[in-house]
Amino acid sequence: MTEKLEYKRLLLKISGEALMGNDSYGINTTVLEFVAAEIKQVVETGVQLGLVIGAGNIFRGVAGASKGMDRTTADNMGMLATVMNSLAMQDALERVGVITRVMSAIPMQSVSEPYIRRRATRHLEKGRVVIFAAGTGNPYFTTDSAGVLRGLEIDADVVIKATKVDGVYDKDPFVHSDAVKFDRLTYDDVLQKGLRVMDAAGIALAKEDKLPIMVLNMAVAGNIGRAAKGENVGTLITL
Repeated sequence: MTEKLEYKRLLLKISGEALMGNDSYGINTTVLEFVAAEIKQVVETGVQLGLVIGAGNIFRGVAGASKGMDRTTADNMGMLATVMNSLAMQDALERVGVITRVMSAIPMQSVSEPYIRRRATRHLEKGRVVIFAAGTGNPYFTTDSAGVLRGLEIDADVVIKATKVDGVYDKDPFVHSDAVKFDRLTYDDVLQKGLRVMDAAGIALAKEDKLPIMVLNMAVAGNIGRAAKGENVGTLITL
């Protein structure tokens, strides 16, 4: 039976670094299994869920470019790395019984479907989790921007950015013990204060279409489900 939901269609953005767990590189299978179990619980409540995963655990385009690599080449490598993460997440989800589709912005039909907006929406309507791989398919855009873009395209009610902290702070809470957490922010607050929520392009996209962004701690069991019900479990960014 579908529970009372504040947000019925979510775009969940997970960083590649989050998939490392305590490892220094790659994909931690324990983290994958935890995330898959969390997503399964959310989907069983009737939530329609799209997913974008970063690639910082494998290759980050900006880092490659900073060491002299051509930026377009580096970003293309980063987008391919997101496909690897997406396939790993698909496997973890299907092992717990969640029907999943990977749709890639860079065509690679032997391992994924091409991204087609109407097909993605239809998958969501059928209760399938859709993992949007390869970012936007274009260099110079982060997976944060890709998450907001896909959220807008599928008419998501909210973009949830799952991180290692329980919301947005005025400074790094792991470094500063006096860091202050914000329960609510406006898009302009984020831009003007220079808060490191996501890149400015993603925030500007969300602001233009009034798409809420919620930042929460992925490691707390049940957080995503509570957010879907409208509970205050992190920081909400709106107008």
